[in-house]
Amino acid sequence: MVSISFSLLCTLCLVVAFLIKAQAFGFTADLIHRDSPQSPFYNPLSTKMDRLNNAIKRSFSRAAHLKQSLCQSHSPNTIQSEIIPDSGEYLMKLSIGTPPVETLGIADTGSDLTWTQCKPCRRCYKQKAPLFNPKNSSTYRELSCHTGTIATETFTLGSTSSRPVSVPKMIFGCGHHSGGTFNNFSTGIIGLGGGSFSLVSQLGVGKFSYCLSGFFGNETDVTINKINFGDNAAMVSGSGVVVSTPIIPNEISTFYYLTLKNIMVGNKTLTHKTKMKSSNCDNNATADHEQQAGNIIIDSGTTLTLLPSHLYRNLESQLRKTIKAKPSKDPQGLLGLCYSDTNIDLPNITFKFTGAELELPPMNTFVRRGKLVCLGMVPSDDIAIFGNLNQINVLIGYDLVKKQLSFMPTDCRKINN
Repeated sequence: MVSISFSLLCTLCLVVAFLIKAQAFGFTADLIHRDSPQSPFYNPLSTKMDRLNNAIKRSFSRAAHLKQSLCQSHSPNTIQSEIIPDSGEYLMKLSIGTPPVETLGIADTGSDLTWTQCKPCRRCYKQKAPLFNPKNSSTYRELSCHTGTIATETFTLGSTSSRPVSVPKMIFGCGHHSGGTFNNFSTGIIGLGGGSFSLVSQLGVGKFSYCLSGFFGNETDVTINKINFGDNAAMVSGSGVVVSTPIIPNEISTFYYLTLKNIMVGNKTLTHKTKMKSSNCDNNATADHEQQAGNIIIDSGTTLTLLPSHLYRNLESQLRKTIKAKPSKDPQGLLGLCYSDTNIDLPNITFKFTGAELELPPMNTFVRRGKLVCLGMVPSDDIAIFGNLNQINVLIGYDLVKKQLSFMPTDCRKINN
């Protein structure tokens, strides 16, 4: 993994620049799944099985990199943006500079700093789109750094609900040295994390929301998802049932930490209460702490949900008792609990967070792999992640001011169309 790091001098410059905040407003942008026909990653020759297998493998890869990021000791005077090879599930368009140059970045709730590759690039991964050239922009202002350049620039965000929104003096990273193995369609990362330098924080809007529709069904059923910022994110309300849970503060402010208290299978609560932590490098946690605050990360870029081994074993054991069929082995060994009868009755699974219970139907917790139907959760003692499969057809709102995350089950296709 490669990273772009910035020194104390750069940080001091950023503090001055960050005093300029955007006025509160609202807008809505497209959020494109990487395997949809609207995505440049789309491969018409890939089957549903291919796309699912690739998403599963990306989940394992992303989890490993997120865990490494959590375990690295970051100096408080250093800003670091991790460049994760071929990671992320959703894309977002953003134009940088004056005149605006469109970039297609990975929308990432696990990153803060928005960055793109820039000229001159001494060691960059190949990308199909032209590199951003700061010399061609009249609004580019550099804030000196080392392996990358921190700068302020005008961002233009295409809005599906109104005219494009242009915001001046946004802080971003200009990468001049970012080698590695990457897909050449994306040009960088759009940081949606909880830190001070994320897109959401810099816009000053304080909140955002999204609603993800299914992405492993028929291609004709795939819709472009929407991501709402500011006033538009207030739509996490209305006739649906809205439940909310605290976002737990952490030394690493990028990630959104929730507290998972327990899991239910149908109406059966797991016999063991959750003893877990967000990662095994969390030195503040001990094995004696039940339901440790902030013990799981919600992430838009990981498809599967990763649970501690003891909790996963309890969940799988209860599912085996509940599902009236004989389990089958996944021939590729990627998923643990599978059944060959795709017409079996599968139970709902409820995630019990602090103050919020989210009951999920089988389409949110199981995936079809050819003639198999498999649980879309895996054991991991390295990191606990609430993945985007569990987030399908749930309007999810992030309120960075109130430190609160809201769930509202809904038909996302109706919202996104």
